[in-house]
Amino acid sequence: MDLINGLHTFLRVVETGSFSAVARETNASQSAVTRQVAQLEEHFGVRLLHRTTRKLSLTDEGQDLVVRARHLLEEAEDLEDTFGKDGGSPTGLVRVGVPVGAALLLVPDFAALLNKHPGLAVELVISEVSDDMVAERLDVALRFGQPSDTSLVSRALATVGSTAVAAPAYLERHGAPEHPSDLLDHACIIQDTGPDSTHWAFSGPDGAVEVEVTGSFRSNNSLVVRQAALAGHGIALLSDPLTFSEVRAGRLYRLLPNYVARRRPSFVVYPSRRHLAQRTRLVIDFLIEEFRELDSRMRDRREWGDNDATWLV
Repeated sequence: MDLINGLHTFLRVVETGSFSAVARETNASQSAVTRQVAQLEEHFGVRLLHRTTRKLSLTDEGQDLVVRARHLLEEAEDLEDTFGKDGGSPTGLVRVGVPVGAALLLVPDFAALLNKHPGLAVELVISEVSDDMVAERLDVALRFGQPSDTSLVSRALATVGSTAVAAPAYLERHGAPEHPSDLLDHACIIQDTGPDSTHWAFSGPDGAVEVEVTGSFRSNNSLVVRQAALAGHGIALLSDPLTFSEVRAGRLYRLLPNYVARRRPSFVVYPSRRHLAQRTRLVIDFLIEEFRELDSRMRDRREWGDNDATWLV
């Protein structure tokens, strides 16, 4: 049997918890996937999975093989990258988990990376929250806030700011707030990220200011929240990468210029591995360089142009 392919199939069955899910991934029949795992059990002479009509569970031998197989497949990928047919040039697919705001700014820069390395492929998996990297098959991810999974390697990038913004149409009807407390009299668009979604915190000349905002429109997707702001539904508090191009174009205006919303640290995270594939290392280095450059641009007021709403105050 093809041991490497069999081990890869077995790991994906474990990670997804489903033979049918792996069959869909690989465009194979479910019986073919089941047969691969059965051949692996026959090869080693042990049962790897307990199968019921509702779920799969690992045997002790299966749990041990998961650890060993992951290490073996990582080594195989490293060998392929180092001694493969392209003579050390990085090849293959790297799956990157990234928030939508950062993705929109990074996409143009990926063109230069891919042109320089024609054997490399990148898939952006858009995610606003910290998901299970193993289940999502992510090689690397950008995350805002301190990662909670201590099994991951985390490299700090920068802190990311947020700004209250609104469209000209809304501001012409309702005016612009002078102080964060004025937000209580405005329609606010809520990005639903948890219990504190309506709790907006700022710092300014009078110190820390916290406001419990209200609004009739909310979404758990930041891109939808931005679209609602562009449509004039109200004031939104969004990350700077997500609003940068809209502010520069005059489609949104930055509010409360004397107050800064709470900044969040950003990290590039990836599974803790003794050997990272060359293509993954390349993408990690690219993300670090690009994201830090983006953060520098976000901090430079000249990059934003003159589109704040002080003229409406």
